[in-house]
Formats: sequence, C-alpha cells, structure tokens
Amino acid sequence: MFLMSALGFAQSADVNKEGNEIEEVVVKGNVLYSDQVNALKTPVPVLDVPQTVSIVTDDDIRKQGFREIGDIVRYTPGVNTSQGEGHRDSVVFRGVRSTADFFQDGVRDDVQYYRSLYNVEQVEILRGPNALLFGRGGTGGMINRVTKKAVIGENFTAHDVGVDSFGAGDVALDTNFQYGSDGAIRINFHSDSLANHRDHYDGNRVGFNPTMTLEVSPETTVYLSYEYANHERFIDRGIPTINGSPDESLSDIVFGNSSANLQTLEASIMRAQVEHVLSDTSKANLSFTSSSFEKLYQNIYASGYDGTLVTMDGYYDPTKRDNTIISGNLVNELNLNDITHTLLVGLEFIQTDNENLRYDANWSTTNDDNEIFNITRPMDFTVNSGGVSTALDYVTKLNRQTASDITVTSLFFQDQIDLSDNWKLLVGGRYDDFDITVDDIKNSTSESRNDTTFSPRAGVIYKPQENISLYLSYSESFLPRSGEQFKSLSASSARLDPDVFESTEVGMKVALSNSMSLTAAYFDSQQVRAERDNDTGETSEIRGLTVDGFEVELKGRVNNGLNLAIAYSDLSGETSSGGIPREIPEHTLSAFAALEVNEKLSVALGLTQQGESKIKDNNAGLVLPEYTRIDVSAYYQVAPNLSLKMNVENLMDELYFPHSHSTHQASVGESVNSRVSLRWTY
Repeated sequence: MFLMSALGFAQSADVNKEGNEIEEVVVKGNVLYSDQVNALKTPVPVLDVPQTVSIVTDDDIRKQGFREIGDIVRYTPGVNTSQGEGHRDSVVFRGVRSTADFFQDGVRDDVQYYRSLYNVEQVEILRGPNALLFGRGGTGGMINRVTKKAVIGENFTAHDVGVDSFGAGDVALDTNFQYGSDGAIRINFHSDSLANHRDHYDGNRVGFNPTMTLEVSPETTVYLSYEYANHERFIDRGIPTINGSPDESLSDIVFGNSSANLQTLEASIMRAQVEHVLSDTSKANLSFTSSSFEKLYQNIYASGYDGTLVTMDGYYDPTKRDNTIISGNLVNELNLNDITHTLLVGLEFIQTDNENLRYDANWSTTNDDNEIFNITRPMDFTVNSGGVSTALDYVTKLNRQTASDITVTSLFFQDQIDLSDNWKLLVGGRYDDFDITVDDIKNSTSESRNDTTFSPRAGVIYKPQENISLYLSYSESFLPRSGEQFKSLSASSARLDPDVFESTEVGMKVALSNSMSLTAAYFDSQQVRAERDNDTGETSEIRGLTVDGFEVELKGRVNNGLNLAIAYSDLSGETSSGGIPREIPEHTLSAFAALEVNEKLSVALGLTQQGESKIKDNNAGLVLPEYTRIDVSAYYQVAPNLSLKMNVENLMDELYFPHSHSTHQASVGESVNSRVSLRWTY
C-alpha cells in the first residue's frame, strides 16, 4: 500500500489549491511519505496527522548508530522491546505485544525475523489501532520501513564498513546510476557478522536489494524491486530469575549452545508499484508484492530454576510462508460548497500459504522435553544433574504440524474534510473479509473461520495557528483468534469472534520552528474479547487488556550546532482479571543530543531509561529492575567524501535486563562496546 496516499491527506504536488504551479518540496523527518525522491504528491505533514507518529530517517540511523529495529524503539515514547525468544523483532506498542505489525512501504511484512536497516530511507512508528490503513493487527501500533528507491537523474555511491570491540563487522554498499533517459537503477547490499558480550553468540546476515525507477510517461512512474535476505544467528533466551528478579550471578551464563540454539532465514521479495496522475487533483496507485520466506528456529532454554539446578526445555520450529499482496487506491481532491474534501478509496487482496511444524526437544534420559542440569560455564548438556549421560534430539516428538490458507479482501475509504483554515475532520473505515483454514496434519483435522469486520476511524483537528494542531481521535482494530502467525485454530477458537481494540487519543503538536517539533498525547485503549461459557455454551464480550498513558516528544535542531531528541512516556494497564500486565514499564525516558563542535567534528550523548516492569501478567512479584544506559559517539569528516564515526554503547557498563520472555528467560543487556565505522561517498 502506498502509505502517503493511503493516509489520505495528500494533494497534487505540481499544483496548489488555486491551480497554480508550485515547486515540489521534499522534507525528511517531519512527513509521512512513500517516496521522498519522486513523490508526486505533497508529503503529509505529521502536524496534520491525528495520532502520535515518530519518524526516524536514514540520517538519524547513521548518526545514532542504530543497527536494528530495537535500537530505534528504545528512543521512541510509548513503545518498548520484547525479547522475541531471541529470533525475531518483537515490540510492545502501548502495552500490546506484537511480532507481526511490521510493514515495508506500507505492505504487510509479518514473518518473524530480525529486520535489517541497510536499505531503509526512514522508519515510521504509528501508535494506536491502525486497521483503516493496514488491516488486521496494528492493535497497539505499527512500524513501517520506507525503502530506498532508484533516483532518476542522479549518480552516487556510498560505501560503509564497521567493526566493534565484540568482534562484529559489517560492510554495505548503496549505489545509484542513471539508466537511459527516463530510468535509474539503485543497488543496496550489506553483509555483517554478528557478535556480542554473550558466549556462543555469532551469526551473519546478507541482504541484496536492487531497485529500478522508470518514468513511463509524464503521468506514470513504475518502481520495481527485488530483495534477497539470508540470515543465520545464535538464539539466546536469557537467564533465570530468583526471588522475583533476574539472578545477576548468572549474567555470564548462556543457557544453550551453538548446536542447539540456531535461527536461519532465507527470503525473496519482489515488489512493483505504479503511480499514475489522472489529473491535477487525482492520482491512482497500484502495488504488487510476492514474497517467499523459509524460517527455522530451534533452541533450548531455562524453564525452571531452584537456585542451584536448572531445568531445560526446547523445540524445533520451521515455517514456510508465501505471500501475494495486491493493493490499489485512488486519491481525489474536490471542492464542494467551498469545503475541500480529500477522498481516499482503496482495495487490498492478500493470499497467504503458511506451513509450520514443531518438534519438542527430546532428552534421551527422560524421553521428554525437560531435563535437569548443573550450572556450569559453559553449560554441559551431555550429562544431567544426576551424572547420567544424555543426548538431545529434535525429531522424536512431533508437537504439531499445520498448513494454513489465509485470504483477506479489504475495502477502505477515508475523507479528510478541510472545514476551514482552522478545522479539519477525518472520517473513514475499513471492511475486511478474513478467511482462514488450518489443516491439522498431525491429527488429520481441519478448522475454518470467516470473519467480516468493519473498523472505523475518526478524528478532528483544530489549528489555532498554522504551526499548532490540537486533535481528538478514535480508532479500532481487530485480531482474529488464529493469532498473529496462523499456526493453529482450534475448534473452540474457531467459534469466537476476533478481539477488538479501541483507542481514544487527545494530543497536541507544535512546530516550534522549521526544524524543531513538540508533540504530546494522552490515550486510553481497551481490548474487547469474545468468551464462551463452558457450561452454557453462550458467548459474551468481556474487557481484556486496558492501557492508558501519556507521551511527549521534543525533536529537532535547536540552533546551527545542536540537535536534540527527548522522549518520555508514562503508561499503566490492567488485565481482564484486574492484575498488572507484563512488559509495561512504569516509564520510559530517552534523550539524544548531538553537538557540532566545528565543521569537521561532532559529538553526541544518548541516554535511555526504562522503569520497572512485570515479567508475567498478574504476578507483581516477578519484575525487571529499572535501568539507565548511556551511549556516546563522535563523528569526524576526514575529507569531503570520507567520514569516520565512533560509537560507545553502554558507556558505564551497567548490567541491565531490557526484557524477559517468561519467568526464567530474562535477556542480559549488552555490556560496554565500541564501534568504529568509515563512510566513503562519491
């Protein structure tokens, strides 16, 4: 989906409302857009979007030394990371954990893996339910990666190389060149070797993404892209807890080994987009995506701990997924009775075939997935705690094997109404027909479910002056009972309606200057679940997770030499049973300041702080302690086309635990690490 026009705020860039020609303006960082280079529509100012949005550009990614999605999340208010069992991006959006609410150029990208940033132009993080634009999921928010596209009329190349004190290294290439008179080709490539502070941890990732841009005519532009990814990494599930918090005495112990803990991914993604200008005030967009993913993860991890002995569990889980996604939309601006309407109408079709199986770990001594061991460094999994030799295999106990077929057909519409210079009204909705069939191959059964849902969205914006907007918005989204990854659909869940997420948000956005903005928002969200009474068989709706809180973010250039980014959030929640939810920190605080000392030298300081959070729902005794991490960096322009950068992460070498998947799986945060990188452009 073409994000900019899908948001429905855009007008033609080559004319203004009066029909006069204007210069196309591209602004990075304060706009939502899909193609910053050849945008045919005016970029959508974040100031006029009635929900909380944070944008990180490729410049921000380089300056702050971000290597993955989790690094960006640490500097985003209202959002925090989850462990993802050590093999996938997992984000908690306003208290709602998700491994599937990821998009690439507005198109769903819900396979579980760690996403690279080598071909990213900017990352857009939207909070609150987003079903109108993105369909199912998006219950607490979503992350959209805008990819780099070929630029017509330009020739440039950038080489990046870096190494760190853990032993990790990476190389990247970004080159763009003219192709004929009306086309361009751009190639992005990266390869990195992985290492960190933990024993056994290693891996490598390769990404290759050639793109082509073609101006078929003055009205029509075609974008073509192919991406290949090949990833392999060690899976680290963290350490056990004792007396309600992670056992710090075990912070150097890895509860796994390189033969048992492994994740691999191979992916091919083909994308095509066509933009066609129909008139001065209307535009059509069509996109096609075909992707194939093969993902495997196998691991052992601590499932029990008594202070002396540890119980190990594990499984082997391969998934194959093929996606076909076709989406199109039409944006049209019209004037009715001196009131301007920007109308969006769109269709989307998704076909997904998903094959998954899981084998439980099997220890020869127990003929089960659990075995007890003494704690050593490194762990010895060949002898159990009783001194008896044991062996592990992943081919004896089949837990499940399923094949899922998912078809989603969607129709969405939106109208932004400019009632006056001060008032804007946004109304819209999305109709989704979600059809899923899950064949349980192990048990020779099959379950199907068809859901038809309507997700409304409404917002009102008041602009007392051009640089200030006050807004109130309401939105809904849904999540089918088949879950995020379509691996199972039981007979009982097949009879239940999707979970519905509702959110109300009130906020303020101020453009303090052309390069500095302030945003603040208060929100209240609620999950509504359908539950079946086991005695009567009747279905009722109950309140699930509720979360409310506020977020504030100040970002931009203070003066010619100082850039600031400060964000704070304070969230609280309640589960359906009245307890405290997991993975909602009491507060999060981040700050980043970059100072240009002179024309060649810049220095920066970063701080992230996360308040105490619960490890499990309704268990007040299991907590992750509050922590503060400090990072510093320096940037030096050696020559006009050569720059040197050094990042020192966790400068104070603080021991911290950013997240925990379960009771005895608390991740150990990275110790102090230095990274040096070179960038050569021409």
